[in-house]
Amino acid sequence: MSSSYATVPPPHHRLRTENKFSPAIKVHPYRNRCGLSRRDFASKGIVAAGASVMPSTLVSQPAQGLERLPFKKDGYKFWTWRGHKIHYVEEGEGFPIVLIHGFGASAFHWRYNIPELAKKYKVYAVDLLGFGWSEKALIDYDALVWRDQVADFLKEIVKEPTILVGNSLGGFTALVAAEAMPQQVVGIALLNSAGQFGSPDDSTIETEESTLQKVILKPLKEIFQRVALGFLFWQAKQPARVESVLKSVYKNTSNVDDYLIQSITKPADDPNAGEVYYRLMTRFMSNQRKYTLDSVLSKLSCPLLLVWGDLDPWVGPAKANRIKEFYPNTTVVNLQAGHCPHDEVPELVNKALVDWLSTLPSTYSASQTV
Repeated sequence: MSSSYATVPPPHHRLRTENKFSPAIKVHPYRNRCGLSRRDFASKGIVAAGASVMPSTLVSQPAQGLERLPFKKDGYKFWTWRGHKIHYVEEGEGFPIVLIHGFGASAFHWRYNIPELAKKYKVYAVDLLGFGWSEKALIDYDALVWRDQVADFLKEIVKEPTILVGNSLGGFTALVAAEAMPQQVVGIALLNSAGQFGSPDDSTIETEESTLQKVILKPLKEIFQRVALGFLFWQAKQPARVESVLKSVYKNTSNVDDYLIQSITKPADDPNAGEVYYRLMTRFMSNQRKYTLDSVLSKLSCPLLLVWGDLDPWVGPAKANRIKEFYPNTTVVNLQAGHCPHDEVPELVNKALVDWLSTLPSTYSASQTV
C-alpha cells in the first residue's frame, strides 16, 4: 500500500522563516497522514477541511527513522466532558502543547509529532467530539462546540499556560479556543488552517419561511439530503476511497499506509458516525461564515506560527499571506508539502515547532529544565 522513495535535496535547500530559525536543516525520509477539507470532504471522503509568505525551500521526502506513536485500537486516555467520552493522548514532561487534528482525523494523525515533541514538552493530542475515538454525540455541531471542548480541556486537564497547535479544522478550533482562553493560551501554531476571512458582501438576508416551505419543501429536502449523504458517507468510509483522498492531498504518498487508513476508517464504523456526518454536512458546514478569521484574529495578542504546506490542493498559500498581513505577530515556515505537513514531512514540522517554541519566553525556560 505504501511506496518508498527518497529525493535528495540540493545543498542550497534550507528551512526559511521570517524569524530566527536555524538557517539549515538536515532532511531525512518521512511519513504521511490527513483530515478533510470543507469544500471537498462531502464528495471526496471522510478525511477533509492555510499559507505562506516566502518561496518554498523544503523538499518533501518519505519519513524514516522517526519514532511513531503506537496505534491502539482502544485508544489511550479518556475524559468525560459534558457527559461525553473524549479521547486524548498525553506524553512527555515540561511546558504543555495541545495538538488538535483536522476534519475526519484523530489524535493518531500526530503519530510522528507526539514522540518527538514529548522529548522536550508535555504533549497532549485530543480527539474533537464526533471524531476519532471520542464519542459520536448526537448534538447540533457548531464551531463553538469544539471551542468549548478545548477550552474546558485546558481548564480541567492541562491546568496551566499552553501552546495550541492545529491542522485544518483543528487550526480554526485552536484560534477560537485561544480567543476564549486568552490568559492560558500563550501561542498558536496553524498548519494549513481552515477558516475564512469575512467580506463586506457576506451579509445575509433572512426571510420568513412560507407555509409551503416549512410543511412540504423542507421535509422533502431533508429526506433527499439523508439519502444522498447516507450514500456519500458509506462511500467515503471505504478504505480504498480514504486512500484515494489521502493520496490526492499528500504530495509524497509514502505515508498513506495501513496505520493512517485504519485511524480514519475505524471511527467511521461507530453506529452513530453516519448521523454525525449528516449533522456536520447539513448544519455545521452551512453556518461557518458566522466565524471569520479576521473577527477572531482581531481579538488575539499571542504569537502565531504558520507552518504551511504550499502544495495543498485545498488551502493554498494565499491564506497564509493574508493572515500574516492581518496579524503581524506571525512567523511563517513554508514547506513543499500538501494539506497535512505534520504527517507528510514530520521532521521539518517538528523542527519548526521546536525552533519557534524556543523563541517564546514563556516556553524557553521551561524546556531547558526537561
